[in-house]
Amino acid sequence: MALLPIITAPDPRLEAVSTPVEAVTDEVRQQLDDMLETMYAAPGIGLAAIQVGIQKRMLVIDVSREGEDKQPLYIINPEFTWLSDDDKVYEEGCLSLPEQYAEVARPAEVKIEYLDYHGEKKEMQADGLLAVCLQHEMDHLDGILFVDHLSALKRNMILRKLLKQKRLAEAG
Repeated sequence: MALLPIITAPDPRLEAVSTPVEAVTDEVRQQLDDMLETMYAAPGIGLAAIQVGIQKRMLVIDVSREGEDKQPLYIINPEFTWLSDDDKVYEEGCLSLPEQYAEVARPAEVKIEYLDYHGEKKEMQADGLLAVCLQHEMDHLDGILFVDHLSALKRNMILRKLLKQKRLAEAG
């Protein structure tokens, strides 16, 4: 397994729409394993392939708490089959927008269909943090960042901060 560099905003690669995975091969499983290792090392609870420069519709998630056994989810070609009408507001952050957080309203519950690590078709219903994480990571697959759910003023403030941080890092 290998740690992959995480792309940070603003970067046009994060706006790309990811393409479906044609077949779950050993190469795809290796990419998923590398993504999971990268996510844990960051540390984070979710990572979409596009965040590490892989333009494929796949993501890894683990919302287990510290001290609990790890519960990694490998999700390939996910699609929503149902979104609840009730919204819930959570404070979100993102590995591609380091140290930036904002409250985002999303459907409180979701159902998805996806392929697992072995290419088997699965269904999942989620609420709470897992539902938020699924929606956040699946947004990445369509080139959407959590700041895109904010007002233009808040979004631009966050993106300007990140651009300034990038410039300082490159200059230093």
